Amino acid sequence: MARNNLFIYFLFFLVATSYSQRDKLNFRKDYRYLNGTDSFYKIHTMHKKWQDAKDVCAMEGATLFYPEDQNESDAVVEYMKATQPFHWVYVGISSLIVKGVFETVDGRSVNDVYAHWGPGEPNDAAGVEDCVILRNDGTLNDVNCDNKNPFVCKKTLDSLEWNTRCDMPYSDYVFEDNLGKCYKFHLGPKTWPEAYAICNAELSYLAVINSQDEADHLKKMTELAPKDHVQGNFLRGAVHLGFHKRGGEWKTIKGTRLEDSGYSKWGNQQPDGGDKETCGSMFYNGHFNDLKCDTNCFFICEHDVGSLGSAFDDRFGDD
Repeated sequence: MARNNLFIYFLFFLVATSYSQRDKLNFRKDYRYLNGTDSFYKIHTMHKKWQDAKDVCAMEGATLFYPEDQNESDAVVEYMKATQPFHWVYVGISSLIVKGVFETVDGRSVNDVYAHWGPGEPNDAAGVEDCVILRNDGTLNDVNCDNKNPFVCKKTLDSLEWNTRCDMPYSDYVFEDNLGKCYKFHLGPKTWPEAYAICNAELSYLAVINSQDEADHLKKMTELAPKDHVQGNFLRGAVHLGFHKRGGEWKTIKGTRLEDSGYSKWGNQQPDGGDKETCGSMFYNGHFNDLKCDTNCFFICEHDVGSLGSAFDDRFGDD
């Protein structure tokens, strides 16, 4: 009897934990949860080319949406009609690998998911239509991938991993106890504007050093990062950080003058680029360096724990 009671208690604990996690967790405040699909969606209103749309979704930790079935198509189309004026959106289906073979962004045949094409579609008009849109009547149509369209990103509830220490939906951020903040070292070199956008997409910002302790921590992060085997054309020896030159003055991306930010140690004879080098970086030794904004470098993102705050009060929709 005791063994049965223990088993029942264990099952109750698992169910209660599962539901409490669902009650507490969200993906992002700019994503909408649809009950009928157990997934989160965001309709991006800034029009992008298909590949750029796919990249934006990836930066946010999601994927370019495609309908799994009629139910999901109906749910997303209904949501789109209720909130947006658009007649179509890009979806994660293309024939970019082999023309005429339409597959999802994760390699599934369109015929195995949702293949409700519009009349006469796909037709590869002018031989340049390899990407797919979903119309607000629920039909698919192939279009030129260079066309700029709105698009939808998707995150399934099952794939959501909550970072409890950092209180955010990105598990690769690491909490630093002494500073009370979370950081991520990005091993994919990017330009300064690209790095800024990626950090923003991850609900964070390009790291801003506010103390010697923080400088020491970022220096240590850089030392430990497995960066030596990264290939490509980028500047080694520096990482992008969150400061830049605006109006002839160096400021953090928070708007604070660099000399008032708590840390402003420049490297030897830096800054030295004048108006040609207006973006900020850190040498591997922890000292600042100016560089051209289009220079590819590693970069570090920073997240303030609790910054999401009440943004997650309305976690799930009523759909």
